[in-house]
Amino acid sequence: MEQGRRPLKPDLATLLDEVLLTKGALATAVDNMPETDRYPAWSEQYMDLEREAISMSFFANQVLPGLLQTEYYARAVIRSRVPTFSEDEINTRVANRLERQEILHRKVPPTASFILSEAIVLAQLGGPEIYRETLHHLRLCVDLPGITLQVMPLARQTHAALDGPFILLETPEHQHLAYSETQRGSQLVSDPDEVSILAQKYAMLRTQALNTEDTKGLLDRLLGD
Repeated sequence: MEQGRRPLKPDLATLLDEVLLTKGALATAVDNMPETDRYPAWSEQYMDLEREAISMSFFANQVLPGLLQTEYYARAVIRSRVPTFSEDEINTRVANRLERQEILHRKVPPTASFILSEAIVLAQLGGPEIYRETLHHLRLCVDLPGITLQVMPLARQTHAALDGPFILLETPEHQHLAYSETQRGSQLVSDPDEVSILAQKYAMLRTQALNTEDTKGLLDRLLGD
């Protein structure tokens, strides 16, 4: 919080005021803090968890997860937003997204599994040059320590996650959580029964998707083309 990497939330500010005997100064400061959030308010809690997670599992069906995006792909995604952002806002959001990727390059990185719809790796978001760079980046990511990348073929006749994308996380305290986003919000799931259902879906997705070697082969063929 002192470094500005995560916000001071109102409930914690109130607790700190009690512990530090600061007579409500922190709670008052939070109430009057200018709007300079790096991430949408509804995703901040997830960002905190993502930074500390020891394992993460992503299913994506429309756009690459932020941890796998290149700068130009991220810029193309953010430029596609309706209504549009200003150029300064686009630059800020791209920088924040790229900074998150340090998670995958830590000395002890989390175990990360990504299952991507084939539609994502076929869509030329941003144009041909950005598309080729994105494929090359994904091919490099496949070989990063701790990362598993699989592609879900479009030709499959069964699919375990037709309800949409989601993320599973495990915290350092071994708490299992899930997260999903909609057009204008998000949901952090902590109920063990609900998390278990999504974990079952993810386990089935891993059997339905191409294995890692076949995924590498697909990326190599697309790069060749």
